[in-house]
Amino acid sequence: MSQHSVPYGDDRIRFTLREQPQRPPHRIAIHVEPDGRVLVDAPPGASIERVRNAVTKRARWISGIVETAKSRQAHVLAREYVSGESVLYLGRRYRLKVLAARDAVPEATLRGHFVEVRVETRDPLAVRKVLEAWYRERSTTVFAQRLAVVAAPLRWVRQLPPTRMQTMARQWGSCSPAGRITLNPALVKAPRECIDYVLLHELCHLKHHNHSPKFYRTLDQQMPGWHHIKERLDSLSEQLLIR
Repeated sequence: MSQHSVPYGDDRIRFTLREQPQRPPHRIAIHVEPDGRVLVDAPPGASIERVRNAVTKRARWISGIVETAKSRQAHVLAREYVSGESVLYLGRRYRLKVLAARDAVPEATLRGHFVEVRVETRDPLAVRKVLEAWYRERSTTVFAQRLAVVAAPLRWVRQLPPTRMQTMARQWGSCSPAGRITLNPALVKAPRECIDYVLLHELCHLKHHNHSPKFYRTLDQQMPGWHHIKERLDSLSEQLLIR
């Protein structure tokens, strides 16, 4: 990967160039990530002039998407980890209830419309630590259940791949060349259809370890309309990833 930019008005559009060996020679793909990063996928041998021209041709569209992403981020407030604050789980909003007691065993529990967090002190860092541990525990269970469901109809998945949880600032998941899937525990805050989309995306990488047209055709076949689900997930990303 390498970093580049092209001028756009009084500003510059900065992008990361990724070379993909299996990408068709004529195809250059441009993606804008939920956090506003611009990624450009190009076939081997594509000149930087050709790539810059492709970015320049879509500069107006790119700039608009980047500004939308920055606007969403600007309206997201940092969490304070106090009672009454809104927290997400499987796409639903719950109220945080902090219960402090000197001899409390640190734990979080879902009760009705509340996520109760028991701690010895109301220190925000202590509350955050317990809440994040709860999210990680719930994500392990939920992801295992949904992975089995999503993988069931996929002929190329003969056995469920190994998975692990890893907190990531910008990604929901990844698939290693060895076939191990890494998932962001924060994804458990998202609606189930968004979780299923991410799982399917990574499972498709077991068949096509790239973002080639074949990869997207496979994704289309298994989840028609996945674009709309991804858009929904992208629109929620700042709320889900904030710590």
